[in-house]
Amino acid sequence: MDLKNILSKLMKKAVQGKQPGSTKPNTKHPLAPNLDENAAILSTLFANCADIVIRRFQIHGQTKALLIYIEGMSDKELIDRDVLAPLMSKKTAFEETCSPLLEQIPVSSAIAVTTLEETIEQIMAGNPVMVVDQKTQAFSIQLVKFEKRGIEDPTAESVVRGPRQGFTETLQVNTTLIRRIIKNPHLKMKSVTLGGYTQTKVIITYIDGIATDSLIAEIESRLQRIEIDGILESAYIEELIQDNPASPFPQLLATERPDVVCANLLEGRAAILVDGTPFALVAPITFFSMLQSPEDYYERFWAGTVIRWLRFFFFIIALIVPSTYVAILTYHQEMIPTTLMLSVAKSREEIPFPALVEALLMEVTFEALREAGVRLPKQVGAAVSIVGALVIGQAAISAGLVSSPMVMVVAITGIASFTIPRYNMGVAVRILRFPLMFLAGMLGLLGLMLGLITIFVHLSALRSFGVPYLAPVAPLNKSLVKDVLTRAPLWIRNKRPHLTGGYNLLRQDPGLKPGPPQGDE
Repeated sequence: MDLKNILSKLMKKAVQGKQPGSTKPNTKHPLAPNLDENAAILSTLFANCADIVIRRFQIHGQTKALLIYIEGMSDKELIDRDVLAPLMSKKTAFEETCSPLLEQIPVSSAIAVTTLEETIEQIMAGNPVMVVDQKTQAFSIQLVKFEKRGIEDPTAESVVRGPRQGFTETLQVNTTLIRRIIKNPHLKMKSVTLGGYTQTKVIITYIDGIATDSLIAEIESRLQRIEIDGILESAYIEELIQDNPASPFPQLLATERPDVVCANLLEGRAAILVDGTPFALVAPITFFSMLQSPEDYYERFWAGTVIRWLRFFFFIIALIVPSTYVAILTYHQEMIPTTLMLSVAKSREEIPFPALVEALLMEVTFEALREAGVRLPKQVGAAVSIVGALVIGQAAISAGLVSSPMVMVVAITGIASFTIPRYNMGVAVRILRFPLMFLAGMLGLLGLMLGLITIFVHLSALRSFGVPYLAPVAPLNKSLVKDVLTRAPLWIRNKRPHLTGGYNLLRQDPGLKPGPPQGDE
């Protein structure tokens, strides 16, 4: 029986049913003026909940009250010292208005709630709630305290130079990390609650005056239409609000770095923070932003440009090299120099499989080793994946199952895929590699070109919250391309790379190029 039906039965009211676990019923149930009636309802709702504490006491020795909270989510020391002690020790008469009671509680934040639904929501959020006899209001005292992980180096996005702080699973810590970087009242944070059972708090953060109102309205609209029983990670939200769920390419940027979120906010994007996960979502994004690393902007612009070119080059290698090898070896041997062809033919003379089967066998084995290295404990994961690849590769060559050139191709492809800075973009490349190999094995280079054209057409039609996925290259925006193919120096990036609007384009004063001091003439 869901929450509304329990409330309806206890209060003798008929309420329309909704999905189980929903805490957003169509009819609100006001608190009863009788303390015993409220206590009976709350006790029934929280039956068999060993971590729920219900403490009855008297205010000033004459007014009955009860305090209900979750042990482990509320600060018991502050409850005893700042709530129970002042209310139970004073001998003055308790006034019937609400404000004098709140003034007697030395807590910075306390709010009044008037319905059972609001009371339960505050309790489940970790806030102690005090219910007073002869009052139709309860008081939620903001004394949340629970164990949480400390701020650590973001392991999924490590850099040589840059901030070492990463998001945690605590939403309040994550919003504070952003506030510490952007110290401006124009940084806005809107709250949404999702999940019928989990009641997960979600924050939409953006900079007012840089992000467009239409973008924020679109994000709010997509979040508000989500009706689900639980949100356990930001990936749930990502899957439910993206433009094209059938696409293998990610349409939101998942990051655990506050500096990456702030950099995107300053470019007119918005971020979605989810309680319980260290990964924030950034929207909208483009294909090229998925191939950029925060370290590109923390090194000299020459180094950032060269590394970015290498990243684009290895992205192409990771996508097409196995397919190209299969196509040439199967249908286009004349493209290989004679000496090299003789060497490859010699290494393959005892291989019983065609090139396509050989490539699939090695690629699947390599993916299995990579997945095993991720899932194993950190201390042994890397060793197992590297040693396993060496041992299995050498054993496969000795057994005559695969050739040495194929092992080299797969190894180069694997190393190239490691240069992709975003894990979900790397997964997309790994997925697309297999259909390209099938096309190359069946049609040769023609099949490979057809596959690449299909991918390019798909990317051209793809959108991220209405923004073209290949922007600013397609459609072309000359002022923004300089920070896509290269890492432009800071002193020439005067205009904001705005994707969702055309206002507030100036981000810095011109003429910031440094130079030697000018002597007196």
